[in-house]
Amino acid sequence: MIKDEPTRVLTPYIFDEFFESGLSAENSPFLEPSSKRFGKNISLKASLVGGAFLAISFVLLMNGLTSLSHLFLIFVYFLTGMESLIGAIEDLIQLEVNIDVLMVLAAFLSILIGSGLEGGLLLVLFSFSGAMEKAVTAKAKSALSGLRALSPTIAYSVQVDGSIIERSVRDIQVGESILVKAGEVVPLDGEVIAGDSSVNLVHLTGENLPAPKKVGDIVPSGARNLDGTLTLKVSHNSTESTLARLIKLITEAQESKPRLQWWIDRLSQGYALSIIFASFAFALLLPFISSEPYLGREGSIYRALAFLIAASPCALVIAIPMGYLSAISCCARKGILLKGGIILDALSSCKKIAFDKTGTLTKAELQVMDARFLKQKKASLETLLQIGLSLEQNAVHPIALAICTLAKQKNLTPLPLEGFRVLPGLGVEAQINGHKAYVGRPEGLHLNIAAEWLEAQKKGQILSVIAYDEDVLLLSFEDTPREHMKELMIRLKERFHIKTLILTGDHKESANRIASLVGIDEVYAELKPEEKLNRVALLADTEGLAMVGDGINDAPALARATVGISMGQVGSSSAVDASDIVLLHDNIELLDWLYAKAKSTRFIIAQNVIIAFGAILIASTLALFGIVPLWLAVILHEGGTVIVGLNSLRLLKS
Repeated sequence: MIKDEPTRVLTPYIFDEFFESGLSAENSPFLEPSSKRFGKNISLKASLVGGAFLAISFVLLMNGLTSLSHLFLIFVYFLTGMESLIGAIEDLIQLEVNIDVLMVLAAFLSILIGSGLEGGLLLVLFSFSGAMEKAVTAKAKSALSGLRALSPTIAYSVQVDGSIIERSVRDIQVGESILVKAGEVVPLDGEVIAGDSSVNLVHLTGENLPAPKKVGDIVPSGARNLDGTLTLKVSHNSTESTLARLIKLITEAQESKPRLQWWIDRLSQGYALSIIFASFAFALLLPFISSEPYLGREGSIYRALAFLIAASPCALVIAIPMGYLSAISCCARKGILLKGGIILDALSSCKKIAFDKTGTLTKAELQVMDARFLKQKKASLETLLQIGLSLEQNAVHPIALAICTLAKQKNLTPLPLEGFRVLPGLGVEAQINGHKAYVGRPEGLHLNIAAEWLEAQKKGQILSVIAYDEDVLLLSFEDTPREHMKELMIRLKERFHIKTLILTGDHKESANRIASLVGIDEVYAELKPEEKLNRVALLADTEGLAMVGDGINDAPALARATVGISMGQVGSSSAVDASDIVLLHDNIELLDWLYAKAKSTRFIIAQNVIIAFGAILIASTLALFGIVPLWLAVILHEGGTVIVGLNSLRLLKS
């Protein structure tokens, strides 16, 4: 007997659970709502206020109020420059010279040459572009934040005496029992040991439909319990639960860096040092080359400072990560998890896509394709199907489900049974109205159906029989393709000229049947796991191959392919771990959308790099030769950063 009221024995929320979550301060459970509202987008607010103060300072200076103008300028430097200054000092202590150091150096050196307003403009624009980058990053990480917000921190632990104790999910171990009430989110994976309810898996699979759960069913963490109460026996602890694995996948995707981004990051420190030294060299040597003075608006120091600002690669540094983060976020909203932006690059280069058959191209759900009598004395087809429904109504075997589905389509109802028993490896039997009834493999009745068996093999079908007294009905079953597969193959070929393949261990006849139904180009059937792996390796090395699969036997091929894509709902954990992309709710029909997203990501990031390099080259050249003043060099420089950021936002669109 379970007691209703839980006893709280631990603090419900510990500090490190929040700090390890990676959420921003505005989401902290330790802050008042008013403080959260104030802290939301604080960097953007500071840059906007700093911009207003800069405008006031400029107006005051134009009206001769120099002292008051300088006062507002101090506020500008404080609001928009202190965070960067502190960060630059920390970097210098660690002997690291980067873009932030470059910007702070340029801004504060401008004061020494009487260009405080230009320095303030640089800090305002730099702060604004940084705030925009944070906003884009936060939006790109929305899928992760949503999952973290969904993840409960406490669970109701059921004790041996039936009492309920409220405990942190971290303290609950595998094998313990937890209670999940109606309306609550399931905190840990578990098997139902008591209760009956429906759960919503929309956050995990994208399917916004109730899924019934009864004793013996597995319920993943993150599912929302809709109506009844469930008692679960925990199967995974908090670090290995379904929700924790999804959070880990998204985190890895956001933290992994494509090759180009790694190259830019490694280049930035050496680049920053080079620009600083070049600026000092220009400041010292330009008077000897062009007889320019050191000081003044046309002086070498002023030009060198303008060059220092214009040559800072801020736009280049954010061009790549903002683009990939936006694309990853867009895919996550579609229920597609990517283990890094580099996966998009790899996918866009693939010229072939290979599919496993069962469970990937097909529903892994059998359907009755033919029903014919081997022996018929007095029973009708409906009578035999009613017998099959009666014996199989509580079974979960695919054949049993197919028989029950067909019987219910004909509005048949089960009959009472007597002496029901299971025949291991064969089927089930019972007495109905005093006569023997049997459902199962033909071998259980010692029937000679060699011709029918050969015909079924050619069609890739499975056979079963329903027998009642002297009447025997032979049923043929086939696995049916997923919906919209044929349309998907057409889109892949017409839009991207992708060749499609089936790689399966199933019979050749069955593979050919599915290939013809959905429009697959090439079929490789009856493959052993090592043969499938060798075929994948060959295609990946020569042409670029994306592999889609769901089973444990697919894991090696998924890991070896150029890009491995697993089915998140029906797929095994091994396949999910080995893959690069996880289709959370098995939405394989979105493969062409994903391929288009990979192509557009590559194109937009190429645009970003060109824009960033162009802004640097144009602005730095014009500034060095004195063609543009310092304030215009600042606008050209930060303008490129803003354009790159806005261009990256295009990838957030579905």
